[in-house]
Amino acid sequence: MQVDHHDLFADFPDMRDAIEVLRAGNPYFARSFGQYSRLTGRVEDLEVHDMPVADFTMEDMKKQRVKLKDELYHFLLAYRAGQKQK
Repeated sequence: MQVDHHDLFADFPDMRDAIEVLRAGNPYFARSFGQYSRLTGRVEDLEVHDMPVADFTMEDMKKQRVKLKDELYHFLLAYRAGQKQK
């Protein structure tokens, strides 16, 4: 089975520096980043090993991941906007 990897660094390569700065300096971002990474790892592991899981469970995990990714992306945009004002 082909598995799409959803690493935040790969998805937003132009924001690598911002990700690192926020992970180090913003506890909420760091916690959300960790949750996103763990959830992505679980989803990818289930997909790679074709493990039996209810469709609802998998879809719920993917929805949570999208919500976290969207939140992290907005943090990154706000950080970039703040950097441009300096």
